Amino acid sequence: MIGLYYLVVLPVFWLFITWMIHRFWRRWKPAEGKRKHLYKVAGILLFSVWFGGTFWMVAGKKMYWDSKVRDLCAKDGGITVYETVELPAEMFNKWGQPNFYRPTQDENALGNDYIFVSEKTIYRMADPHVSRRIYKIFRKTDNKLLGKSIVYGRGGGDFPGPSYGSSFRCPEDRGGEITLLVNVFHTSKESKE
Repeated sequence: MIGLYYLVVLPVFWLFITWMIHRFWRRWKPAEGKRKHLYKVAGILLFSVWFGGTFWMVAGKKMYWDSKVRDLCAKDGGITVYETVELPAEMFNKWGQPNFYRPTQDENALGNDYIFVSEKTIYRMADPHVSRRIYKIFRKTDNKLLGKSIVYGRGGGDFPGPSYGSSFRCPEDRGGEITLLVNVFHTSKESKE
């Protein structure tokens, strides 16, 4: 259904608006020679505004905010590991991820020995919205920061429609809570043998 919307309704709406502008433009056409130059210049400007606005709505604002997210990410995005922790192999699933992680438990998501902190900062509330998410892992015994991950993201900014908006996050390959967990916690050598 969403594909039908994008393939039929949006182009028809765009063509209708273009047709309305064209009709208005044809009625305003001057008969004198000097005013024809003004008419052509105004036509080029009107076309530029219409085409630029269409491009901005379809792709321009996403491209702009994606570049802003990349710039923010280049400053401090990614994972920083201060200390790794060796754990027995039975504490990991088949993908090497800690199986004791419970994201719905807030700070106690990593059980009794570690504190998991997630903070979100909204940089832009309007469409598209831009945010920064920080994940941190602390050891409870000495309150030491073991690692942190900073991820920036853009959501929305698409042409209006019934579908869910697109998104972009940086760093794309590294970042997020699971990647941080895999980098901080690893299997001890004794349990591998």
